[in-house]
Parts: sequence; C-alpha cells; structure tokens
Amino acid sequence: MKRQIHAGASLLSALFLATFWTSTLFTELFRSAAAVVEVKQLIAWALIVFVPLMLLTAGTGFSMGAGKHHPLLKLKRRRTPFIGLNGALILVPSALFLAMRATAGQFDSLFYSVQMLELLAGATNLTLIGLNIRDGLTLSRLHRAVPVAK
Repeated sequence: MKRQIHAGASLLSALFLATFWTSTLFTELFRSAAAVVEVKQLIAWALIVFVPLMLLTAGTGFSMGAGKHHPLLKLKRRRTPFIGLNGALILVPSALFLAMRATAGQFDSLFYSVQMLELLAGATNLTLIGLNIRDGLTLSRLHRAVPVAK
C-alpha cells in the first residue's frame, strides 16, 4: 500500500509542478496581465495541496527505503533533500511573492527577476523529480523480478 501511495503522490507532485511551470511560462509569454494575476493566485492556492503532497512523497519514500542500500536508492536519497530545500526556500516563497506582486499589479524588474528564479528552480526540481521517478520505476521493476523467499 505504501508503494502505491508513494507512486501516486510522486506522479501528482510532478504533474502539479509541470502545470505550475508551463502555465506560468505560457501565460507570461502569450496572455494578458490579468491572466498572469489569475495564474499566480491559482498557484499560490494550489500550494495548500502541493506542499503536503511533496511531504507525503518524501515521507513514504524514506520510509520504504529505510535500511536498504541499492545505488539507485542512494541517488534518490541524495536528490530528495535538494528538491525539498529548493521548494521550501525558493519555489514556495517565490510563488507567494509573485502572487502578491501580481495581485497588486507590480510587474516590475523585481517581479520578473523572481519569476526567472522561480522558473529555473522549478525546471531543476522537475528534472530531479523526473530522475527520482525514473529510478523508482527501475527499483520497482527490480523488486518484482526478484523471487520472494518463502
């Protein structure tokens, strides 16, 4: 059951992040300032679901990997803290800051500097989460291939 929860939470986390990233980029490039405000507000509200989902992903992952020493698991363990710190120190504060600035109509150089930082941090986390999903799928296939001793 824990494996299914972890898989579902990690895929949903990746989808949330990809949606945040692509909607931000698309809206900034092709839509009005009103649309940017709406997207920034929606992203800020979505953090209520996204942050616990990321915590669930990390918690179930660390729980399942406790005491195991596979090289792919070690890679996932090294990436996960960076994903969390990137999210907690850059992505969440940036999303809230950008939502406040957009709502106030403050589309200045500070807004766009933070927007670029958020896009870079988001692309980094998407890449790292994608690598973790890839390695998790590989571990899952290996786990199923090993016969269970009775």
